[in-house]
Amino acid sequence: MALTSLVLLAGALAEQPAPTIPFEKYELANGLDVILAEDHSIPFVQVNIWYDVGSKDEVTGRTGFAHLFEHLMFQGSANHDTEYFQPLESIGASINGTTSFDRTNYFEGVPAEYLPLALWLESDRMGWLMPALTQEKLDNQREVVRNERRQRYENTPYGEVWVWLFENLYPEGHPYNVPTIGRHEDLEAANLDDVTAFFDTWYAPNNASLVICGDFDPAEAKVLVEQYFGEIPRGEEVESINSATAALTEEVVVHKVDDVPHEKLWVAWISPALYADGDAELDIVSSLLADGKDSLLYQTLVLDKKIAREVDAYQYSARLHGQYIIEATPAEGHTTEEVLAEIDGILAQLKTDGPSAEKVEIAVLNWEARFFDGLLTISSKANMLNSYNTFTGDPGFITQDLNRYRSVSPASVSNALNTWLPSDRRVVLHVAPEVGEEE
Repeated sequence: MALTSLVLLAGALAEQPAPTIPFEKYELANGLDVILAEDHSIPFVQVNIWYDVGSKDEVTGRTGFAHLFEHLMFQGSANHDTEYFQPLESIGASINGTTSFDRTNYFEGVPAEYLPLALWLESDRMGWLMPALTQEKLDNQREVVRNERRQRYENTPYGEVWVWLFENLYPEGHPYNVPTIGRHEDLEAANLDDVTAFFDTWYAPNNASLVICGDFDPAEAKVLVEQYFGEIPRGEEVESINSATAALTEEVVVHKVDDVPHEKLWVAWISPALYADGDAELDIVSSLLADGKDSLLYQTLVLDKKIAREVDAYQYSARLHGQYIIEATPAEGHTTEEVLAEIDGILAQLKTDGPSAEKVEIAVLNWEARFFDGLLTISSKANMLNSYNTFTGDPGFITQDLNRYRSVSPASVSNALNTWLPSDRRVVLHVAPEVGEEE
């Protein structure tokens, strides 16, 4: 499609009203947020629960607990003291859970007639997990998590990059200093009293939100929610960490040698938090730099000068801070230092000249298309509603979210570039193969 046509299409889309996800929100007496969103397009329903706790809320010496509970929550509860997956997988359900710095979530998609089963299972582990937790289960899942750390971080090429980046971006004691999976020594030291206290603090209905999205009758769903969740007692009032201070005062250069196939480079900055000013602009910067073969970094480093095999750039948005990251793999015969110098030149030129209006409009169009892709399934809609509710208090934040991108301009992109991506306050990580290891 020609550039002019793309720009016209972008303008036409920007004039369209923002999409909405119809929902009803109410609160149980015990503090549980309940969000109902009907979608009768397919005979399935999504049950999606977010707990407002992530690894940032752990205490020093007891890291990895939020992720540990992601595992323990599937090991059985008082009234279903066996594997959580079995009764759901037998009906064709999709089930999972994830943990981040900022939240923990659990979700299952089931045929519509099995909504009562999904709600009962979720309620039983919210209200009655601890009576079924034994030392044997704790020992087993603690070792599972430690093996996961070995497989994902320690024994995987470049797996420890995220440990090295975050420990250099953030000081010891900062909520983002330690990766979500935690430290071996902290997991080893955990006992039943520790994990019980963590669960009692964070996994209460007044620290959770439940979304039901899909093919269901709201009146029937409300009866089921009250039946299964209403008797779970409210927990102590606790507030997840919502703000923290961190700033780099200089460039931090880190060199690591590891069992990896190639040299690789990461450049990272502390950037705006999710939904903060500049967050959307840095998403657009990512498109300008590395989205497609005509993007600035790919065109120059990979196609024209052929000094890199691959390059990527992205704004990793999170609740307390964002992290803006550029990563690149040098081509054979070239070095991370060469690639870094070229990246710095491209960034400096973009800061000086600013992006063109046409390029910004196309980047916004591409982001808007990806945004709409997130509305195509009931699972993504359920998760979106819960994310907005947890982070903003408003499940209907979709309009404001999309308008953040629609209001991006070349001037605001230039401001974000110059404010958040200085060359003298960042982490530069060079990773090289052990001698004799590089292909």
